[in-house]
Amino acid sequence: MNLMKSIGLIITLLVSLSACEEPPSAFDPVTMDPEITDPDHRPTVVELSFDSHGANLNGHLYIANGAGPHPTIILLHGFPGNEKNLDLAQSLRRAGYNVLFFHYRGAWGSEGDYSFQNVVDDVGSALTLMRSEKAQAKYRVDPNRLILVGHSVGGFAALMGAARDPAISCVAAIAPANLGLYGAIFEDPEVAGSFADYVDGAGPIAGMSGAAAVNEVITNADAFDLRMLASQLNGKSVLLLAGDKDTDVPPDPFHHSLVAAYEVEPGIELRHRVFDADHSFSWARIALTREVLDWLDSSCL
Repeated sequence: MNLMKSIGLIITLLVSLSACEEPPSAFDPVTMDPEITDPDHRPTVVELSFDSHGANLNGHLYIANGAGPHPTIILLHGFPGNEKNLDLAQSLRRAGYNVLFFHYRGAWGSEGDYSFQNVVDDVGSALTLMRSEKAQAKYRVDPNRLILVGHSVGGFAALMGAARDPAISCVAAIAPANLGLYGAIFEDPEVAGSFADYVDGAGPIAGMSGAAAVNEVITNADAFDLRMLASQLNGKSVLLLAGDKDTDVPPDPFHHSLVAAYEVEPGIELRHRVFDADHSFSWARIALTREVLDWLDSSCL
């Protein structure tokens, strides 16, 4: 074999090998850290507190990379809030969203007394904070792109908050606890007593007894029924997620009845899914995160 022919074969082989190389993978905020950050506006976390009806609430804000302003998610935990979904918050921050996480009145050291109505009102206070000039200037928040995402009782609060605030166009509820349905469920004294005992044993909750919790739900059954919010969610994008192994808020009746109520409201842009998961999505965290992020990017930007 002469020299020129050998060089030709080597060049052909190199071109062939180059063609087989896979292109670099696209950035995946669910599983990858950013390779480049803005040196003047790096991702960071800010501890903060804010007033809600005279009580000081504690929380923190994950601030996304870059000068922004960034769309900002208010992430709402459940009752009492052992599952905080902060892995979800971190992924959403990597995807370019700020994420505010806070504790309601009477929860986890925040001042005041816990009640379900206070939880809903505290969401309004958090929205006021994120719309403030301070949040825009210091925290790189886009006040026109605020999104509510909640889990369990936080899902209840997210839907209630979105219904009360015409400026909120996107809301996600993960295994939302429709407290309105519990009004009838608590007519069974054994079930009501079991829930009351659970509330009384919830260490990070202050200012609410189990009996008071049961009474609040029964008294406000109609007002707390998420199915009745359909007309108030007209014009909004709504994401409803559930786990088929959820024994705390089982899809039947909670998820399915909510989907049915919202599907008949033509103005709601509804997306819903039932996962192979328990109440905390314990073995479906990546799938949950991808679902929420895909909905955000396709429906809320």
